[in-house]
Amino acid sequence: MRRVYLDNNASTPLAPEVFEAMNPYWLGDFGNASSIHWYGQRARSAVEDARDRVARLINAQPNEIVFTSGGTEADNSAIFGAVQAACNSDTRRMHVITTSIEHHAVLIAVKALEQRGTAVTFLPVDGTGVVDPADVERAMRPETELISVMHANNEVGTVQPIEQIASIAREHGVLFHTDAVQSAGKIPLDVQQLGVDLLTLSAHKFHGPKGVGALYLRNRTSLRPLLYGGHHERDRRAGTENVPGIVGFGKAADLALIHLTEESSRLSDLRDRLERGIFNEIPCVAINGDPGRRLPTTASLSFDFVDGEAFVIAMDLRGIACSTGAACSSGSLEPSHVLAAIGRTRQQARSSIRFSLGRFNTEEDVNYALEVLPHVVEHLRSLSPRYKQAAIPA
Repeated sequence: MRRVYLDNNASTPLAPEVFEAMNPYWLGDFGNASSIHWYGQRARSAVEDARDRVARLINAQPNEIVFTSGGTEADNSAIFGAVQAACNSDTRRMHVITTSIEHHAVLIAVKALEQRGTAVTFLPVDGTGVVDPADVERAMRPETELISVMHANNEVGTVQPIEQIASIAREHGVLFHTDAVQSAGKIPLDVQQLGVDLLTLSAHKFHGPKGVGALYLRNRTSLRPLLYGGHHERDRRAGTENVPGIVGFGKAADLALIHLTEESSRLSDLRDRLERGIFNEIPCVAINGDPGRRLPTTASLSFDFVDGEAFVIAMDLRGIACSTGAACSSGSLEPSHVLAAIGRTRQQARSSIRFSLGRFNTEEDVNYALEVLPHVVEHLRSLSPRYKQAAIPA
C-alpha cells in the first residue's frame, strides 16, 4: 500500500543529511561537552558549531541561543524565566498578555502563573486567527512584564503581525516572546526585524531530531533558569548537552536556510493544488484560518457532516497520515481551542482536518490524496443522519 505523510506540523521525517551529521556523535565523538580533555573538546566544538548554524537561521548572535530539550521547555523557560527574573520570584504583582490560540506549552504555563497570583489577559483573535495589535495596546498595564504571541499557529497556520506587536512592547518597555516552533525553517525568521526578546525553536519541526530545541534570548535580557545544577549554556540551562541532537539541529537549520525560498514556494503550490482539488470534488468544505496569511505547509479544512477522528482513521487505513489538529491534544474529548477561538462551532471543529506538508512530499502524494479523499468523505457522510437530512448533493 502506498504511504503518504501529510502530518508534518506534528513532526517531520529526519533528513538523511541530518542523520549522517549526527552519526559520529553516538559512538566515536561521545565526549561530554563540559570535559576539558580531547573527547570533551570535540563535543564542545560540535555544539558551538551547531549554535552558530541555529543562530544564522534566525539572524541572531550565537551567544543568544540556549539549547533545550525541545519547544515545550523553551516556551516554559521564556515564560517562567522572564517573569520570575523581572519580579524576583514574587509573581503576584505581575501581568502577562497572551492570546487564546497559543500552543499548550504557552497556555498552560501562563495559567500556572495565573494560579500563583499573576494577572493574565488572554486576547481574542478574529475569524481567521489573527490577533489585533490594537488589542495588545489596550491590554497593557503598568505592571505588564511579558507578552507572548506565537509567530504562526500550529493548527491553522495563521501568521501573526509580530513586528507590530513587538513595537508596542518596546514602547512600553515590556518583554516580548514568540513561539516560532511552527514557522522556523518554513518562512523567513529574522529576530532583528521581528524585534522580539525571546523566541522558541524546535528541531523536529523542520527535519531535525526530536528532543532538542532552543530559546533565543536577546543579549541583556534577564532569565531565571528552570533547571539548576552545572554551569551549562552560560548558566541559563543546567544539564549535560544532547550533543548528537544539537549537531542534528544545526544541520537541519543549515538545510532549512539553504532551501527556504524554493521550498516555501514549492510547498505553497502543493498546498494550493491539494485545496483546489478538494474544493472541486467535495462540497461543503471550508478553510480554517487566513488563506492569504498562513504557512505554506498548512491546510486546515472543515468537512461538514464528517467526524474528524473517523476521517483520520479512514485515511490512515488507505495509507495517508493527517490529523484533526495539534498532536499534543490527540485523544482529548474537547474540540480544538484554536478553532473555538476563531468562531467555529463544536460540530465544525470536530469535522476539521489538518493537512501539513514537508520537504519530502511530492505532487504524486497530493494526487494520491485527492484520489482517496472524495471516497472517504462520501462514505463517512453516508453514515451521518445530519447529512441525509440536509440533502446536500454528492
